[in-house]
Amino acid sequence: MKTFLLASGNAHKAEEFKELFSGTISVNAAPRTLEVDETGKTFVENALLKARAYYDTYKVAALADDSGLVVESLPGILGVQSARFAPELAEYSDKCRKLIGLLNQNPLQSRNAYFVCVLCFYLSPDEIYFFEGRVHGQIGSDLRGDKGFGYDPIFIPERAENDGKSLAELPEWKNTFSHRAKAVQSSLEFFKESMDKTHQRP
Repeated sequence: MKTFLLASGNAHKAEEFKELFSGTISVNAAPRTLEVDETGKTFVENALLKARAYYDTYKVAALADDSGLVVESLPGILGVQSARFAPELAEYSDKCRKLIGLLNQNPLQSRNAYFVCVLCFYLSPDEIYFFEGRVHGQIGSDLRGDKGFGYDPIFIPERAENDGKSLAELPEWKNTFSHRAKAVQSSLEFFKESMDKTHQRP
């Protein structure tokens, strides 16, 4: 089983990855969180910056993710800056309310949005892999649910049920269909295929 050091101090994220990779890839929390200056203009660039920093520090294969919320009518506000949106607000619940307030200022503007997750598996400077997952939906008008974190309570994903439930009300669905789950699934398919090819060599 491949083992990676998670390049994040986010406890929620670490727990989610352990569950998503359960029985396939081992993901360990880092001994301490590194302060990485996320200067990239894209999710790929920031994921690489984090993974490389942890690899260089701990000399082991590292896994980093960079993820965020993209709101189509407010393209310059979130995205790679999602975690740094409204820095004067410490709690994500307050950030969520501020975002709803911005959208409510113009009731005619689109509330379409999507979450992006880019995973960077940094095995060595010569062996780096990226995988991306997305989930589309809309920004709701209030906070719902307590099973998620970040912007989950205001994000209503596209689902056949069309029942208006937020990502924070759908933990089981999220484990299979979220942006992070999709990126993880792509990575698992790739590593399984590469391992199968290795085992087939004479």
